[in-house]
Amino acid sequence: MTSHRLKFAIFGNVFQPKKSASITRLLTCLSQNGAEVSMDSAFYDFIQRSGCSAQGVARVFDDGDFDADFVISMGGDGTFLKAAARVGTKQIPIVGVNMGRLGFLADVTPCDIEACIKALHTGEFTIEDRGALTVEADGWEPSGPSCALNDVAILKRDDASMISISAEINGECLTTYQADGLIVSTPTGSTAYSLSNGGPIIVPGTPVFAITAVAPHSLNTRPIVISDDSVVRLCVESRSHNFLIAIDGRSEKCAESVSITLRKAPYKVRIVKRPGASYFDTLREKMMWGADGRE
Repeated sequence: MTSHRLKFAIFGNVFQPKKSASITRLLTCLSQNGAEVSMDSAFYDFIQRSGCSAQGVARVFDDGDFDADFVISMGGDGTFLKAAARVGTKQIPIVGVNMGRLGFLADVTPCDIEACIKALHTGEFTIEDRGALTVEADGWEPSGPSCALNDVAILKRDDASMISISAEINGECLTTYQADGLIVSTPTGSTAYSLSNGGPIIVPGTPVFAITAVAPHSLNTRPIVISDDSVVRLCVESRSHNFLIAIDGRSEKCAESVSITLRKAPYKVRIVKRPGASYFDTLREKMMWGADGRE
């Protein structure tokens, strides 16, 4: 049982008006437990416009101007990724309340909010540390966070032909991919974009990254798994002379003269897990792992 007043910072999806009423339930529960609550300004404005009460919110913040014992992300996995990027090096544990569809990262249902908040106050939870990727580039700076919990993807522009991506691992040539793109994913992101392109499922906590091509020109191009201590350097050639780089889905245009270096981030993303939570249960439930639909 915690002996001090817990502080919470809340982030949320601003595109789910029908589901935003769950915030009232959360705020009521936090108030009943004597918590100190702050909220991201974009989500605060959204719930105000939606007619939901923001009673109990003591402070509204922008960017990284917050401090808390726990961060609560209300939305789907995309909202969780955005919250993780905002938390960054603060390494505040994140609770994901799933108001989306899949819920790999955000695995607390709205009806479990009270039980989850109680567990945080009684200490009946565990924290999983997840590795992230950091992006460095010569002659380019991302407009947002430069770290990815899921993946970093190098992609062709919509109206462009396939691109050539030269890949080096620790200074040694791997290959040149002729493809629509290339995904470098963490174990956390292995069940996301990488999986949809034929990449392997990797259990979180495994110290590796996966490299998976997007629509490769050659059928013998296969995903490869490398140590997360590796440094990956990527150089792109394109007929349009530019390409897209997507950091956890946030895509920006880059000139082909830009070389990208990826390496393990110097911090972990900390995810709150309740007792009994199992990654393999999640695989079976969310992805129908091993399900047989035959009568």
